[in-house]
Amino acid sequence: MGRPKGRPPVSLQDRARYRFDRTLARSTGTLMGWLVITCLAVVVPVSTLLVWTDPGSPRSLSGRLTAAWRTSAETLRLGAVTGTPLRMVLSALLGLVALLCVSTLVGVITTGLAERMAELSRGRSTVLEQGHVVVLGWSDQVTTVVGELVAAQAPHRPRAVVLLADRDKTEMEQALAAHVGPAGRNRLICRSGPASDPGVLALVSPRTASTVLVLPSGEPTADAEVLRILLALRAVLGEGAEGPPVLAAVRDDRYRAPARLAAGPRGTVLETDTVTARLIAQCVGRPGLSLVLRELLDFAGDEFHFADATAFHGGPFGAALLGHADSCVVGLLTPQGSTLLNPPADTVVAPGSRLIVLTRDDDTALLEDCRHLVDPSAIAMAPPPPDGAARLLLLGWNRRAPLVVGQLRRTARPGSVLDVVTDRAVPGPREPEPDPETATATATAGRLAVRFRSAALSRPETLLGLDLAPYDGLVVLGPDPGVGPDRPDDWTLVTLLALRLLEERTGRETRVVTELTDDRNRPLAPVNPGSDVIVSGKLTGLLMAQIAQNRHLAAVFDELFSADGSSICLRQAGTYIRPGSEATFATVVAAARERGECAIGYRRHDRRTMSPDHGVRLNPHKGERREWSAEDQVVVVTTGPTGPTGPTGAAGAAGAAGAAGQDTRELGPGRADTEA
Repeated sequence: MGRPKGRPPVSLQDRARYRFDRTLARSTGTLMGWLVITCLAVVVPVSTLLVWTDPGSPRSLSGRLTAAWRTSAETLRLGAVTGTPLRMVLSALLGLVALLCVSTLVGVITTGLAERMAELSRGRSTVLEQGHVVVLGWSDQVTTVVGELVAAQAPHRPRAVVLLADRDKTEMEQALAAHVGPAGRNRLICRSGPASDPGVLALVSPRTASTVLVLPSGEPTADAEVLRILLALRAVLGEGAEGPPVLAAVRDDRYRAPARLAAGPRGTVLETDTVTARLIAQCVGRPGLSLVLRELLDFAGDEFHFADATAFHGGPFGAALLGHADSCVVGLLTPQGSTLLNPPADTVVAPGSRLIVLTRDDDTALLEDCRHLVDPSAIAMAPPPPDGAARLLLLGWNRRAPLVVGQLRRTARPGSVLDVVTDRAVPGPREPEPDPETATATATAGRLAVRFRSAALSRPETLLGLDLAPYDGLVVLGPDPGVGPDRPDDWTLVTLLALRLLEERTGRETRVVTELTDDRNRPLAPVNPGSDVIVSGKLTGLLMAQIAQNRHLAAVFDELFSADGSSICLRQAGTYIRPGSEATFATVVAAARERGECAIGYRRHDRRTMSPDHGVRLNPHKGERREWSAEDQVVVVTTGPTGPTGPTGAAGAAGAAGAAGQDTRELGPGRADTEA
């Protein structure tokens, strides 16, 4: 048969290459045969050439052939025995057997090392540690949690942090190295695999761990996965076994009760969405609170610890407030394990109680009487003016928005109004649907009237058409991941730019509380110094790291972030110290004690030279003296209503109440308003 028409001719080189490839693909024996032929085709001619060109080689043909055989055999490691043909064949056979044995041994060793290296790279080896911290799962908080755990370890007490997640081990190590940095004497150990598999979970030795943390992922089924991990942890530890304290986080409050059951009696479960919503609602009424919380929760400065209270047993709690020069006392841990934040000054410190203090480390709360540092003449005597109702604006909607609205309803002053502008007609799955037929423009019964409006917030003209003058505070919430843009913070940053442009046009600054998902975008947020930027994952990670160090702090932070009980607040310094007076911080502590509060720091007001800490200073020395201006703020732990407020005094309250009855057409273009 001839070559088909249209097909290009095949060269002899291509045919030879094809036949060679087809021959090699047959079997291993064929490959070995070709290797032998190739070696002989190179070694024998070259050895013969070397012998024939050597002036010292034998003169006879048999001698030269023997020398060529010896050179070839030594090169191929086949032995160099000469003599009869039988001896030469047996020598070559022994050489081939030796070569086969050595090659097999090298292959076995190489294969074993390769498999071991592959196993180590997959992160499937068992961790043999004692007193280590186990972190299960991968989320936005993982780098914050691991970084803070590393920072919390004292140099003389290094500890291992073991991370188990269903991700590639190399990727996890690279991410931690990029965000956490060098671990010093501490060890970061990554293992790969599903933490909900008891067989995989046993690799990280949770029985011998000091603490186990379970983080929710960013997937929609994250809470269910946390529940499975807790059940797997119970299966590994065994029923009734005394295991390590467990700290888990869920997003939806519906999973909190099942997670508590799965975590066991030594478990603590946080609701990340609820914590974030509480922080947002608290920052609306307390500008600068997010800065205080960041300083309070990270391990770079001062944080909450428990200190010995023996010196104050049987005496009033108020005496302990001025009993430490380098620590701020905020509460008591009773002998029964209950926490009392900001108790009345005459509360008796029972034997066995411990002090809750803000200090550098757990051994820095040293006793020192500071009563002589108080200057009574500098204390302000006039009561603070009453707070009025507030009018607030919320832009955007996500799964935490109903929780934010609920928190604002619980803390707002009577007569306050919240206008909600969203891209949707019916915001939020957990918010009751408004009835357009019964909706009116009058304020609803209760503290806070909530009114919804739908508008195209993604269009710049909508944002630039907003009238911010009537509002005392503004909340910006980005979309949930997967609902809006690929990066939700992009929409938030665009919204903040538009609001900043409105402030420049009107010359009036508005208090803005913004939620971001990525901490790297926080420096990019174009907000004024009086605004707060909350990175939900960052603050949640800091909170989990604090509780991981001391599980008793869970009750402390739960009360601080709740709508009821004690909380952290920033108040004008003129409430405590006469403006323009020079006084010590011990004087501020004494003035706050007279008002039933615990002072823990201050925020200086200086817009011209804003420092990296934004003027926030926690736990200053009691003897620190400075001149207090009317615009400085004092950070206190207080008990009572501290919700969002508008202008102080009766005029401000009347103005806000009157605004509650206004129509909301000044919000900008959009569809009809509804009220909830």
